[in-house]
Amino acid sequence: MSDGITSILNSNNTVNVSKNKSELGKDDFLKLMIEQLKHQDPMDPMDSSQYSAQLAQFSSLEQLTNLNDYMKQSVDANYFLTQSINNTLYANLIGKEVKVGGSELTVNGQSEINIGYELPEHAKTVEIKIYNEFGRLVKTINSDNSKGENKLSWDLSDNNGVKVANGNYSFAIEATALNGDKMVPASTYKLGKIDGVKYTESGTMLVINGALYQSDSILEILNAKGSGGE
Repeated sequence: MSDGITSILNSNNTVNVSKNKSELGKDDFLKLMIEQLKHQDPMDPMDSSQYSAQLAQFSSLEQLTNLNDYMKQSVDANYFLTQSINNTLYANLIGKEVKVGGSELTVNGQSEINIGYELPEHAKTVEIKIYNEFGRLVKTINSDNSKGENKLSWDLSDNNGVKVANGNYSFAIEATALNGDKMVPASTYKLGKIDGVKYTESGTMLVINGALYQSDSILEILNAKGSGGE
């Protein structure tokens, strides 16, 4: 910044520049130049070469600001284009069977929920324990003890045979290895069909078995070559 502009900033004259900024923008720079011209000594005006240099600085600043605006517009356009393409692709997934990661379950009027887990080795015993949103155990299911992927269906009944209420649930795998040690499953997941796509403020959500899931929670599309009705 030139000595003339510095003197304006250090004087008692008030210059209306943007507040709460760590850097001056092109509008602030122009206001300072105007103030500098207004307060120059008529008997000793600003040197023309100095004024030309400041005009060149302003021109460069304006070009950089415009370039930044163009780049931001380009990034925004690319983002919306990507979102549009993704939304079209998500719509094509309706009817596909998918594997959804995690152990959270949503009961919302279905007749059953298919869940799965993967064991690193053969187990002696395996129990699937299902809890309600308050952490109370509602169902215990004995399952396969095989190494690799294991799948089962929960009919949404509790240990008394009564169908549970709609709401949020979770399941945990308690497996015992052949040597008696506690075994930790490699992964847990749900299996279901994509019934629809919902566009929300949080992004595009997939409707799977009556529950909403982010697209990044999908681990695998099981029947990618055909829809669920084929």
